Amino acid sequence: KRYKDAEVLRGLTLEIPAGELFAFLGPNGAGKTTTIRILNGLTRKTSGRAQLNGFDIDEQPLLAKRQAGLAPQSVNLDMELSVVQNLLIHCRLYGLDRPLRATRIEELLDLVGLSDRRHQSVAKLSGGMKRRLLLARALAHGPRILFLDEPTVGLDPGMRRRIWALIKRLQREGTTIFLCTHHIEEAEFLADRVAFVDQGSLVALDTPTRLMATLGGWALDRLEGDEMRSEYFATAEEARERAAVAETGFTVRRVNLEDAFLALTGRRIQ
Repeated sequence: KRYKDAEVLRGLTLEIPAGELFAFLGPNGAGKTTTIRILNGLTRKTSGRAQLNGFDIDEQPLLAKRQAGLAPQSVNLDMELSVVQNLLIHCRLYGLDRPLRATRIEELLDLVGLSDRRHQSVAKLSGGMKRRLLLARALAHGPRILFLDEPTVGLDPGMRRRIWALIKRLQREGTTIFLCTHHIEEAEFLADRVAFVDQGSLVALDTPTRLMATLGGWALDRLEGDEMRSEYFATAEEARERAAVAETGFTVRRVNLEDAFLALTGRRIQ
């Protein structure tokens, strides 16, 4: 994808099997949201091909869009309408008939735990409830693929884990999930595979365990002036031995996905 003189995606090739929970990680401006917009038919790609469940997004746009549901980073619900009304509008836009709409809405309200809020104005919902309603709306037409763009941004740890449990349940029920997130622990916990993208290009693609194992299991963080330096070790004992002779303050911890990304690109995920 190119905007005038800026190439925001280049040579990006991904193949995601059905039923996988796939995490797409990178710093701000790496091209993550642009990728999601292209795959959902919201932004035109400059070149290349993209398919959802076998349907080409350019040649078969309506069929392709029916394969996917999108829960965006921004809360773009109709705030003046109720929870049920938001879901009803989405169901009607996708052509669900009246009996199916009623059944589907009840299933979704139960799934996201909002049955007791069905007639409440969206404007009066908490941040976590709005995030759950975004998920319900994205699932209303029964998509095979679910795109999640920062699904837990701004949520407290307890609500974040509740959303995680819901996401894993959806995967167990057969939904393919494409996840963009800045929360490293979110990708580590949820994802079957992780792709690192930086400046529009794919940097690495593997399981979280394998990506982290390239550095060893443990990290030693030391503050040197105004910068944090990290060293990596195979075992916690080796890290502690190194820390014992360090001249500055230190922290010993397990290696995470951000360490792997930093080692590959020299940049942190922000």
